Amino acid sequence: MSFFIETLVGGLFAGVMYSLVAIGFVLIYKASGVFNFAQGAMLLFAALTFVTLIERGVPFALAFVITSALMVALAILIEWLVLRPLRNRDALTLFMATLGLSFVIEGFAQLIMGMDVHMLDIGIPDVATEVGGIFVSQFDIIASLIALSLVAVLAVVFNKTRMGISLRAVADDTLAAQSIGIRLPVIWRIVWSVAGVVALVAGLVWGSRQGVQYSLSLVTLKALPVLIIGGFSSIPGAIIGGLLVGATEALADIYIGPLVNGSVSTWFAYILAVGFLLIRPAGLFGDREIERV
Repeated sequence: MSFFIETLVGGLFAGVMYSLVAIGFVLIYKASGVFNFAQGAMLLFAALTFVTLIERGVPFALAFVITSALMVALAILIEWLVLRPLRNRDALTLFMATLGLSFVIEGFAQLIMGMDVHMLDIGIPDVATEVGGIFVSQFDIIASLIALSLVAVLAVVFNKTRMGISLRAVADDTLAAQSIGIRLPVIWRIVWSVAGVVALVAGLVWGSRQGVQYSLSLVTLKALPVLIIGGFSSIPGAIIGGLLVGATEALADIYIGPLVNGSVSTWFAYILAVGFLLIRPAGLFGDREIERV
């Protein structure tokens, strides 16, 4: 029984880290209704910038501030060069724009910082500790606390502040929001900036676990089933979806993997996501589209 619980808890912690990546997608989708394929490239760029500064002797806190400022500058540049010319275009056009943007960001990062793999130490020990009779990783505990703290801050910002109310207005009806004086370019810049900082936090957590390398951007692929299950427009849905994906993936790998003579963790989450698409396409907390004819 203790083995089952340890596997479940380890999966839940992994799910929180998946959620941390998915939150960046949710923020931009809520503001623009587009799936930002460039989120993985932003995560890689942020982590690569941070680790490069650290390797050159910049203190941790200062490196974080500088990288955050660069992500905000990148968000403003994206809004000016990409989003503003494509305003009022359909979601597919914006998605293709973010797809091309992802290659531009990755290519720019490669040009400036090279292709080497960088080891990143953010001061969190990856050692097992006993909690309630089960062994869990200290890294997983602290990373989960960071993710949950970030979610709490975002929840307060988007539910209690003027900017958050404006964001929800834009998400509900863009044209109506503009008609009452909400400036869409400003909202887009703010949301992309916040998504950039979220990408930085996710990049540091995942980079310290896997190393900062170009395959780091592929971690965003695990965010897809999380978004499908939780809903593309819900931050709490990203958390619940991540927990479900992490827990079921870990348990399936242990109990189903031996039956198929291999690991199922690479594809089980996508099977689960397909099941949700068939049963509840909007996800657990997503907004259902109502079409009037």
